[in-house]
Amino acid sequence: MNAQQKNKKFETGSFLLGFGFLGAMDGIVFHQLLQWHSVIMDTTETMQIVSDGLFHLAVTITLIAGAVILWMGGRPPNLKEGFRRMLSMFLIGGGIFNLVEGIINHHILQIHRVHPEAANPLFYDLAFLASGAVLVIIGVLFRRGLGK
Repeated sequence: MNAQQKNKKFETGSFLLGFGFLGAMDGIVFHQLLQWHSVIMDTTETMQIVSDGLFHLAVTITLIAGAVILWMGGRPPNLKEGFRRMLSMFLIGGGIFNLVEGIINHHILQIHRVHPEAANPLFYDLAFLASGAVLVIIGVLFRRGLGK
């Protein structure tokens, strides 16, 4: 495997770890600890639990895939630059999770809201999207700073 292929694996693995990590945090915080919502809300309690279980399975598979792909990318020659590349792609992956999940599930499919029982549920949905955008922006800024 050449250096370009290793770099691609390193960055893809880092992205998937960020994507899976934010997915796991969404499930742990919003689904389990706060119990604000399930993946599919307009169904029976049993199906809410099943939808959450399938979601957790998917993010766990994403985390494992990310770790394996990152490992296949190998150790970067420059550890400081490698850490910055890993962190930038991790943040971008996490931000993309929030943006994709928020746009698709909250706005297009409308299968749940972040906090449907709140006085202003749209505020929570928009804050969730904003947090994703902030993570992507920070990740891109870290990535651009790699050459410095």
